[in-house]
Amino acid sequence: MTDALLEATGVAKHYGAVAALRSASLSVLPGEVHALMGANGAGKSTLVKILTGAVRPDRGTILVRGKPFVASSPSESRRGGIMSVYQEPSLVPDLDITSNLRLMRTPIEPFRTWLAELGIPSLDLSTAARELPLATLRVIDLARALALDPAVLMLDEMTAALPADLTERVLEVIGRRRGTDSSVIFISHRMIEIGAVCDRATVLREGETVGVVDVDPGSEERIVRLMLGDIGSAPAVRPTGDGPTTKASERGTPRIRATNLALAPKLVDVSFELYAGEVLGVVALEGQGQDELFDILAGSEKPRTGELKVDERPVSFRHPADAIRAGLVYVPADRAEALLMQRSVRENIALPFTAPFRSWGPIDGRAEGRRVGSAVERLEIDTRAQGEVRRLSGGNQQKVTIARWVAGGVRTMLCFDPTRGIDIGTKRQIYALLRELAEAGAAVLLYTSELKEIQLACDRAIVIFGGRVVAEIPVEEADEPTLLRAAYDLPPDAVMPEEVAASELAAGADSGSPAAAEATA
Repeated sequence: MTDALLEATGVAKHYGAVAALRSASLSVLPGEVHALMGANGAGKSTLVKILTGAVRPDRGTILVRGKPFVASSPSESRRGGIMSVYQEPSLVPDLDITSNLRLMRTPIEPFRTWLAELGIPSLDLSTAARELPLATLRVIDLARALALDPAVLMLDEMTAALPADLTERVLEVIGRRRGTDSSVIFISHRMIEIGAVCDRATVLREGETVGVVDVDPGSEERIVRLMLGDIGSAPAVRPTGDGPTTKASERGTPRIRATNLALAPKLVDVSFELYAGEVLGVVALEGQGQDELFDILAGSEKPRTGELKVDERPVSFRHPADAIRAGLVYVPADRAEALLMQRSVRENIALPFTAPFRSWGPIDGRAEGRRVGSAVERLEIDTRAQGEVRRLSGGNQQKVTIARWVAGGVRTMLCFDPTRGIDIGTKRQIYALLRELAEAGAAVLLYTSELKEIQLACDRAIVIFGGRVVAEIPVEEADEPTLLRAAYDLPPDAVMPEEVAASELAAGADSGSPAAAEATA
């Protein structure tokens, strides 16, 4: 018996020869926001699935309020007061939001209240889930969970798909649950978020709990060292030289020239040029038109107005295959959108070689094996569970998505938040790969929701606000405060909304006044 609200000890789970968890332990106190951390493949998501009844453990003990607890299904776990918001949306795409709420017997009014608290006050509940952007779906999942008032709420990379404004609202809501009767288990690779809302952090490595750390100033280094071992001591610096790969005076013909692109309702008028040998960053808050821009470039949507040129030749894509034939390949944030989850690593990487109808015929297995093997080695993909991609960690799945195009040679790569929900080590590998591709002559367009990635991977950045490009910023000036102010379309000396909210939250915490804490809602 302990004072813990939830306690797991010696939890293990194997999938055949692959050990997803070896011996994981976790103890969460009432009123605590507890970080669960580890590199991709460390076992975080598997532990969450076990705690919520989605997966049964091979062994281990789980206690809730000191009593044994083993849920045989997520619904049973919900009845026991444990809920999770997973990395990917758990909504049925073809149903509207109201119907999705009925599936979990979610009360409508509390859901609407939480949705407004989280920054989406006027959502039409008759909208089909598939018509909403990923960030909105994640917030809906969280509001749905909060409306059911669980004793233990587990958030798996909750903020990874969110822009800065929605992230701030989520962190405020999580912070206000500290000191209550309930607890939050918070999974995130963003150290600044861990420091802002968490009390302690449990760190997993290779399926085992390797340490529990009090979150305080200076704890970041200890956490990273536990997560990654010796790798964690490497500085997070730009993988290659200090400046752009290609100077402005040497750019030549743009690989992509977009002029006055528009697509209702959010993309109004976007123009930019992307050159060979550079990584161009795209910065935008949620709903500013970046989704529509990438849909146009990837061939999923046709622009309402404007012109798109590839190598100075006008193009009009009717299908993503048209964009691929023009040399534009797409890496989405949602790995499930890109991969054949029940097929092998080899099949997923080799797909572009075998899919074109005109090339159908006998497959040269040796040549395919060499190309796939080279891509796997280049991206350091963990293929222990290579029989089915769905068995890989999220970071390795994203590597497979990128390897698919690297294996065939990249001319222009469109990356939409490719490091979402990926551990620090894997992120660094992807930064290095993007720089390597640019140095080899490729052009890369990178949208990221993590502003620090701009200076780590890009040569310059464009900022989109209200469906228009409002700034172009060279990499040496593209620090997080500058990018965030530009993303809000504010003058450089303006006070940021996050700064106001943070000061009010701190004032509420210092005074101990519930009313003061509510001032941030």
